[in-house]
Amino acid sequence: MNNIEKIIKETNESNQEKVNWTKAWSTKYPILKQYQKEVDIKKYSTEIRKLLNFIQNDYSYSDEDAMLVLKDILAHEYLDNKKKK
Repeated sequence: MNNIEKIIKETNESNQEKVNWTKAWSTKYPILKQYQKEVDIKKYSTEIRKLLNFIQNDYSYSDEDAMLVLKDILAHEYLDNKKKK
């Protein structure tokens, strides 16, 4: 865990922009490569943008902060629902 935390602390925005995260994570989670051919991305991206805008407007967050908050909420919702099953 310490190695992961160290990498996160040492990663800067310039390095992050060079990584194709979908490609990197799809080696572990193949659905990340597959869904783009199946899912109506435009439909969901429109709704996600609405949620991002609500968070930005309601809390005066930057676009990046709103994305991080929404991503964290989504992760917690997923994990909480997974525990209930």
